[in-house]
Amino acid sequence: MNKIFKINHIAKATLVAAGLLFLQNTGFAQTKINPITGSKQPAPAPKGLTKVEAAPAKEDDYYTLISLPVPEDVILEVGGMATLPDGSLAICTRRGEVWIVSNPTISGEERPTYKRYAYGLHEPLGLAYKDGDIYVTQRSEVTRLRDADGDGKADSYDKVYSWPLSGNYHEYSYGPTFLPNGNMLVTLNVGWSNSLGHGVSLVPWRGWTLEITPDGKMTPFAAGMRSPAGYGFNAAGDFFYTENQGDWVGSGRISHVEKGDFLGNAESLNWSGLPGSPLKLKPQDIPNTGEPLYDVAKRVPELKAPAIWMPHGIFGISTSAFLNDNTNGKFGPFQNQIFVGDQGQSKIMRVDLEKVKGEYQGVAFGFREGFSSGILRQVWGHDGSMFVGMTSRGWSSTGKELYSLQRLVWTGRTPFEMKTIHAMPDGFEIEFTQPVDKATASNVASYKVTGFSYKYQASYGSPVINNKENPIRGVVVSEDGLKARLVVDDLRLGYIHEINSDGVRSKSGQPLLHTVGYYTLNNLPDGTKLNIAKAASPMHDHAAMMASAGKAAGSAKNNKKSSTTTSTASSNVAGTKMAAKRVTEMPADWNGNADYTINLGTKPGLKFEPSQFQVKAGSKIRVVFQNDDDMLHNFVVVLPGTAIEVGNLAMKLGLEGQQKNYIPNTNKVLYHTNLLQPQSTETIYFTAPEKPGNYTYECSVPGHFYSMQGTMKVLPK
Repeated sequence: MNKIFKINHIAKATLVAAGLLFLQNTGFAQTKINPITGSKQPAPAPKGLTKVEAAPAKEDDYYTLISLPVPEDVILEVGGMATLPDGSLAICTRRGEVWIVSNPTISGEERPTYKRYAYGLHEPLGLAYKDGDIYVTQRSEVTRLRDADGDGKADSYDKVYSWPLSGNYHEYSYGPTFLPNGNMLVTLNVGWSNSLGHGVSLVPWRGWTLEITPDGKMTPFAAGMRSPAGYGFNAAGDFFYTENQGDWVGSGRISHVEKGDFLGNAESLNWSGLPGSPLKLKPQDIPNTGEPLYDVAKRVPELKAPAIWMPHGIFGISTSAFLNDNTNGKFGPFQNQIFVGDQGQSKIMRVDLEKVKGEYQGVAFGFREGFSSGILRQVWGHDGSMFVGMTSRGWSSTGKELYSLQRLVWTGRTPFEMKTIHAMPDGFEIEFTQPVDKATASNVASYKVTGFSYKYQASYGSPVINNKENPIRGVVVSEDGLKARLVVDDLRLGYIHEINSDGVRSKSGQPLLHTVGYYTLNNLPDGTKLNIAKAASPMHDHAAMMASAGKAAGSAKNNKKSSTTTSTASSNVAGTKMAAKRVTEMPADWNGNADYTINLGTKPGLKFEPSQFQVKAGSKIRVVFQNDDDMLHNFVVVLPGTAIEVGNLAMKLGLEGQQKNYIPNTNKVLYHTNLLQPQSTETIYFTAPEKPGNYTYECSVPGHFYSMQGTMKVLPK
């Protein structure tokens, strides 16, 4: 039977000599952005250097995206994926189906085939293959699917183990992952309470990792998970999970999980008194002080600090897939590193872990953007390419498709990158994929190091805190040009260190494809320190830039205490009468009356409710914004046609984004609230523009602004 296939609109495909279906004009060429300064260009080479630079490269030059066509009657909202022995893909969907995709690597005019293997499951968000059977994790159980007669369809759906549900929508379940002993690990979300405004563990084991034997016996393994969507093993065989920003989680992160660990979310400890629990902690034992998690862990030994922090809004907003590169070089020069997906920003980061004094830590880099939907799962094909499964329904993503299946292929070219960064007793050592130009690489002015952290608190998320530039004493480049050792002062344990190498060039003059790495420093290794007496003077004034950033952050902090912001719109922008962009008390000259009161809320799937309202030009407007969602949002009115531009400017605020409420300094922003915690409210007052038209309101949080938009229709007087 012939089936009609569709190809995601991002993948404007053409056939090339190799017969592969490649993306053209994705619009996601890599832009060099310093998350602190907002600079769009790599730093110039130090004065006196005359080497001609090569043109900046693009991610697509090295890793090409190929969209697999999906039949029109298959809604492939990917929840889990596994590669089968014959090279086919087993994929479970959020609609409760399991599909077998045969020949996924074929090219030219050939197409993969799709066959439904199972159906009727309850939103499975994980899938694994073992010994001829497929295992899926539904909301309430691990289920073994078995094809007894070999017809390509499951004949039996056998429960391995089940756990209770309260019916809360946020009770997602993930896995299974098979341990070497044949047992399985599953990870369970906490629920969400709109009335309380934070996560809740309403029934046993929500927020836990469970170990389950093939015959259905369960042992509680570890606690403290909030939304453990990603999971897997590194090259050493240790288990890790990925976490999403939320209550008790300042930013996305990756943690090594061992039996008896507490990973941070206090709600899960409601069940620590049940039989089999390896933990005795109670929720009240967890201090809610807003200190960095690493510092709290000194007083709560069971609390484990993350191995890797993923800076929110820079390296995604909803950390997902975890995939170790075991392709033996088929995927490029990053053997045994980890590729981590993000659902909200539709991109993949690259992570390298190292163990120092018995604890994991390491570095995260940008890797590949431009996927067509929200990334949830990644698996390797037999040819060493990466298959990426995606869904955005209900969660939204920068990729516009509701679902997608794409393949990422290494072109064979090696990008000029920081291959990894290692901690040293007195700083960091950067290893490059290609020899560097020693003049730029040995110059202190080519680098910048900034340390920062997040609050460990019951409130949702955290702004960047305690950010401070680290003086660089000196740089020593190895003889082969593949390493640069930075001697850095004022390193802080438990902190993330942004290491910016935007001034470094390759021996051929090429700038780095990605200029920034974020190293999470849990321990300093022992060893010999370099004998460099004092810090060299940088050739560009980082101190002045940081002072300026500090003033802006202080201003934003003060704004939360005042009734109006100090930011102002350009005079008479679009005919507006009111200069202040955020006014939280009714102006005195309104005499206690507004012409319109707009009660604005949110709906699941990153939407405003209502999605539009209308007012007359020059009228007095009161907007009461209630954040009904389970994540942070703001309300920002912008000039017509500028919503995406303003959102991108908010994303470029980098580490300062949450401190500044994701409100960029631009006259395109007309009026705004602050960034609101879940289940909180703010009221603002403004005068409608004099010029009629359709003015967009949006949430400018990175990853939200693409879809969370509405329209304020301004009618003539």
